[in-house]
Amino acid sequence: MPPLYILRHGETTWNASGRLQGHFHADLTDRGRAQAETQRQILAARDLTGFQILSSPQGRAVQTARIVMQAVPGPLQTEAALAEIGLGGWAGETRADLIAQTGAQDGFALYDLAPGGEGLAALHDRCSAFLARLTQPSVLVTHGITSRMLRLILTGRPPRDLRVIDGGQGVVFYVDGGVQTRLTLGA
Repeated sequence: MPPLYILRHGETTWNASGRLQGHFHADLTDRGRAQAETQRQILAARDLTGFQILSSPQGRAVQTARIVMQAVPGPLQTEAALAEIGLGGWAGETRADLIAQTGAQDGFALYDLAPGGEGLAALHDRCSAFLARLTQPSVLVTHGITSRMLRLILTGRPPRDLRVIDGGQGVVFYVDGGVQTRLTLGA
């Protein structure tokens, strides 16, 4: 597996209000644009010679990628496999309301309960297939659950670790040789 930098998009208006987005679009907030700028600065300090930049085609990821790509040589390419997990009929609903309605343990449990949703097993399969065909060092701009799933697969962790693997917006993860490193400015 080539070395990868994996980024989650910056905060959106829906993230700020607790809404689940799935395949829906919401614009980045001022904070989200600042998070993308932090990611750009982190990547600007790295040698990205030979790296490509691939983004989810969803608007919030593309907005983030356009800010970040100032540090990455070459064109931005979109990749459908990097899209966020599908939430079916629950896209646009608030996480808190759905947890209250379903009695789900937490927000992570909702992904397998969503009517018409993709589910975590299907997301695992999608991410595994994408990684199997990836041959070039890459910067991947994706989403919260998709980022976690990619990194679980790359580090050889079981899907049950989805809840505990590090996440966050404005963060850059470097994964090489099965080892994940969280990068910060100056590191």
